[in-house]
Parts: sequence; structure tokens; C-alpha cells
Amino acid sequence: MKGRYFAFHPGLCVLLIPLGAIGYKNGAPCARCPRNAHCTNATFCRCDPGFTSLSGKVIFSTSSEVCTDINECGPPLYMSCGSLARCHNVEGSYYCECAPGHELLSGGTKFQSKKENTCQEVLFSWTSPSGVKSQSLSRFFDKVQQLSQDFKPALAKNTIQDLVEEIDELLETPGDLETLPPSEQHCVASHLLIGLEDVLRGLSKFLPNGPLTVHAPAGTELSLKVQEQGIGDVTVGQSQAKMQLNWDVAQKSSNLGPSVVGLISTPGMSKLLGEVPLVLEPKQQEAVHEHKGLLEEVSPVLLSDVISAFISNKDTQSLSSPVTFIFSHHSVTPWPTQKVLCVFWERGQDGCGHWSTTGCRTVATRDASTTCECTHLSSFAILMGHDDMQEDPVLVVITYVGLGLSLLCLLLAALTFLLCKAIQNTSTSLHLQLSICLFLAHLLFLTAIDQTKIKVLCAIIAGALHYLYLAAFTWMLLEGLHLFLTARNLTVVNYSSMSRFMTKIMFPVGYGVPALIVAISAASRPHLYGTPARCWLHTDRGFIWTFLGPVCTIFSINWAFFLMTFWIVKSKLSSISSDVSTLQNTRMLTFKATAQLLILGCTWCLGILQVGPAAHVMAYLFTIINSLQGVFIFLVYCLLSKQVREQYRKWFRGVRKSKAESEKYTLSSGTMSDASKHSVALHTSSPSHDPHSECLPPSFTESAVPKP
Repeated sequence: MKGRYFAFHPGLCVLLIPLGAIGYKNGAPCARCPRNAHCTNATFCRCDPGFTSLSGKVIFSTSSEVCTDINECGPPLYMSCGSLARCHNVEGSYYCECAPGHELLSGGTKFQSKKENTCQEVLFSWTSPSGVKSQSLSRFFDKVQQLSQDFKPALAKNTIQDLVEEIDELLETPGDLETLPPSEQHCVASHLLIGLEDVLRGLSKFLPNGPLTVHAPAGTELSLKVQEQGIGDVTVGQSQAKMQLNWDVAQKSSNLGPSVVGLISTPGMSKLLGEVPLVLEPKQQEAVHEHKGLLEEVSPVLLSDVISAFISNKDTQSLSSPVTFIFSHHSVTPWPTQKVLCVFWERGQDGCGHWSTTGCRTVATRDASTTCECTHLSSFAILMGHDDMQEDPVLVVITYVGLGLSLLCLLLAALTFLLCKAIQNTSTSLHLQLSICLFLAHLLFLTAIDQTKIKVLCAIIAGALHYLYLAAFTWMLLEGLHLFLTARNLTVVNYSSMSRFMTKIMFPVGYGVPALIVAISAASRPHLYGTPARCWLHTDRGFIWTFLGPVCTIFSINWAFFLMTFWIVKSKLSSISSDVSTLQNTRMLTFKATAQLLILGCTWCLGILQVGPAAHVMAYLFTIINSLQGVFIFLVYCLLSKQVREQYRKWFRGVRKSKAESEKYTLSSGTMSDASKHSVALHTSSPSHDPHSECLPPSFTESAVPKP
């Protein structure tokens, strides 16, 4: 019937449309009420509870009005939640909750007014960290909860004694905690350190005035002092650590009750703190990063027990006066590149943490004790860290003395290759260019590597060093190639063709390839030339590999050339001189082959081996051997070369004779006759005494493997 009625009156739809339009028009203000508002009296708007209009009107009709949240926790309302509680504003409302370390009697978490406040302090609000599965840890926190349930203020001392013994037992026999991944162990340690401080701070409020000391079987030790309105300085000491501070630091500004100062050492905590990273102050971080380069980061060594300091005042992030700590630790004598550091445990946002030096400084350190000053409180320890900013003074002396000798030897070698015309062939040309590049690189290194004040100048110095050392290594590669080709052609009379080949390629390769590498590097990342510590290449984004990449390639190729050349020469010598003394031949061949290995730069790979326990030894070997590369070049190519030695003798004889003749001429200049002058002139111009006479033609045995 109903459907039939509507079927016979389709015109009602036409009537309802304009009627609805009229209703919409009359109630327009309500239809356009702003957000967080509702319609009232069919024509006006009112803000929702917890909101107010910007104009201050309770009822309004304009659509441009805005309803904003009322902050019940701020002025002018300041809704009171009562003591031990905090007010939290939310959009359109507010709620109260107990302060940290407190809870409602009902066990709830939120309430609305002061009348509903039943907050009370929870002494043992210490539960197991979430996400960690450990039976040992679960048993420990079960015992902590039992202590909380049995707690009586009059027996606070006994409760503290039991708690210290429980944490001592857990750290002495951690059980399955030691099987957790290191990251989880660090989180557990962080949770235990911070929770232990809070619980001891709360329990100590129930202690009478005076000191309290607790010793646990495995070495955990607690020392604290309670004093009513303490004045002056206070010292809390135990067997492994001592803390000195002012009572004003310990006292809460809003609390006139007794002040508490406590110190607890947990030697077993080190079992959970293996491989914890160390974060230095921001100013030191970048410089240390530059000094490390590609060396493996060495984890710091924990020297002392981990101690936790706590006071009545919970706000210990920025103390009014520093706190002094005196640690006793294992006797240690640090290496020049090691440093004893005062560190504290900094908890991260993820609940874990790391060691940090921010806000702490090392005042003094002896063999078995270290004094620190810190501007905040937390858990502290003494670490032995690698101070990469501190250079080993012995290595510095070795570097400067070795490079100084190399500069002198490279200069003498270059002059020899340049002035001794008879040995000026392809081989000596390679020696000359290598000597020049190494001389300029070492000279620039000694004089300008630390010129970091002007960034542009430092970048230019870094680019020049990059080019010169790459050029030196490229000439080392050409030396290795020439040595191999010479050895291969020992049985074939093909020296001239090999010499022409080397002459064509050596200058374009020796100077062109390094220039191309440096040009590409500088064009792609010019800002990575120069660091805050040295005028060298940055290690960011792998930029250092623009140097190490070509160098490692040259290492590999020269090793291959050296091994093949050594085998060919050894086979050739054994077949030619089978009657010669084998022992003498082997000794000389081994010595000169090793010297050739040094000249080819293969010992630079010792720099890559500066990792792990042998890093210090490798650093010394690397510095000594490679700083003396110029000495080896002069030794092998000049002093051990028979032709060059003969030339040196002629030069020295000529110099001595010229000096002697000059003195003789000076003494007898008044009586010497013209005939004697002519005789002297003829004698000094004799070809047999010409200091610049040519050397004997070179041979492979004199160049590559010279005879003594």
C-alpha cells in the first residue's frame, strides 16, 4: 500500500526539492559551523567543550570564526592534579598522571582532578627490559619484585643489602646473558645501570643520617652518605673509586629533606660491555676520523670497574660545579698512540648506549690511578683508547730523519744520472725521473703537509702531493716493466727495440696517467682535497681510493714483474756460472733482489697491514723502510754500480788534484816560471784525469743486479 501511495504521487518529489532548499537557506549558519564547533538554536554556532573562539564570543554566526584548543594545564587555568602528579593537555581535554616512579593506589594510569589523586611512590618500578629473553634476567627481576613487596621503611638498610647482593650474583654468574648478541648485552647493561641508580636513590631516603657501606661476595661495593642539610664538600670512597663533590650539588632545590650521595661499583658489569663503541666530543670526532684513514678501528679496553654515582637531585645533566672521581685500575703504561680516557655511559633513544667523553676530562693519570672531572652524573669508567690525533714521537723522528736522508740521496742520485753521460740510457732515464718525483714529493710532504690554515692552499698542496706520489708510483711501475723486459731479452739480442719501446711510452705514461687521475678526481670532488688535520685526501665517500686504487694496482703488477724477473735471472746465472761459488752468488742475488723490491715500492703494502695486534710493529716497519726508499735507490743504482763507483773515484781524484794544484800554484805564484805554469796546465788537462770522463757502457748485471 505504501509503495502504491508513493507510486501515485510522484509529484511530491518535485515539491520536496524546493522545500529542502528553503530549509538549507534558513539554517545556513549552522551548516557552515567551523571545525571543533556545533550548531545551537538552529541558527548559531558554539565551540565544542575544551575549545574557545578566537574572538572570545560564546555564540557566533560567522563562518570565518576559528575554535582553538584550551590549554587546561597552562595559564590562566592551571588545572591542579595534586602532588606527585602532572597535567597533560590534549586537544579538547586534559588528563592527570602520576609522576615517574609513582602510581595510583588503584593501579590505574590516568585521572581527571586533584580529588582523584592517590599517587604514591613506587620504590621498585624496575622491570625486565622488553624484547630480551633471558632466564637469568627474569629470575633476577622476580627477586627484585619480591623485595618490593616485602619492603618496610624501617628495614631499608636490609633491603639495600639484599639488592646489592642480587645484582652481584647476577653479574658474577650471568648465565644465558652471555649468549645474547653484543647489542642486546649492551641494552641489558644500560637497563641495569640506570635502574640500579633510581632504586638506590629511592631506598636511601629511608636511611638514617650517616654513612653506609655494603660489600658483596663477587666485588660489588656500595658506599653512600645521608646528611640533613649538608654543607661544604663531601667525599664518598671505596676500594676502587672515590667521588668528591659539594653538598649543594646533591641537594634538591625544592626539597629541604636529607641529602644523599652514593657510589656503587659493579666489576661484573664489564662482562656485558664488550666491544662497546666510544663516542668522542664533536670537536674531536672529525679530526680522529681523518687520522684513522683506512685503518681498522680498535675497540677501547676497559681498565677500571664500572661505577654509578647518584644523589638526591635527579637533575644531574648540568651540575653547578664539577664532580671529581679518582679511579684505581690495572697498572698500565700506554703506547704513544694510546690514551687513558675518562668516559661515562650515555643511554641512547633505543634504550641501549655507548661510552662517551662529553663533559668529562682527564685531570691526571698514573700507572694505577686516574683522576677525572665531570659536569654531570651517570655511570663512569676508565678506558684505554687509541688516540689517533696523538702522533707517536718516535715515528715522527724516524719519518723526518729517514725522509731527510732520502732527500739527500735522491739529490745525489739525480745528479749522478744527469752528469754521468756514459750511463744515460733508458734505464738511467727511468731512475732519474723516479728520483725527481720522489724528491719533490718528500720535500713537499716535509714542508707543507701541516699547512691547514688556508683551505685553498691546503687543497692545492693535497692535489700536488696526490700527483707527485702517483707519478712516483707510475715510474716505479715503468722500472718494473723495464726490469722484466731486460731480463726476458737476456738470451735474445733485442735490446735496441726494447729501449725504443720504453723511450716512446715512458714520459706519456709516467706523467700523463697521474695527471689524468688527479684531473678527474679534482673535477668530480674538489672539496675533498685537504682535511682539518692534514693537507691530504679526505676519506669520505671513498675518495682516498683515488690514490690507493692505482697504488694497489701497481703493487700487484710490480710483484708479478719482480717474481718473474727474479726467476729468469736466477736461472740464467745458474746456467752461465755453474763454477762460481753458489753461496756467494745466492747471497748477492738475494740482497740486490730485495733492494730492487724496495725500489719498486712493493713494501708500501705494509701500510695495509697496520691492523690488529701487529699494527704498531707494522707502523714502524712501514715508516722505516719507505722513508728510506731514496737511500736504497742511491745505494743500488749508484754505490753498488761499478761504473758509477769508478766515475766517483775519478771525480774525487780530479777534485783533490785540482785543489792540490791550486794550493801549489798559490804558494809558488811569485816564483813560478812561465814554463812551469805551462807544464802544470798540460798536466791538469790530461784526459786520464778528466773528472767528467765517461763511464763504461752499462750492462744488465750492473744495472739490475750489479756486482759489488
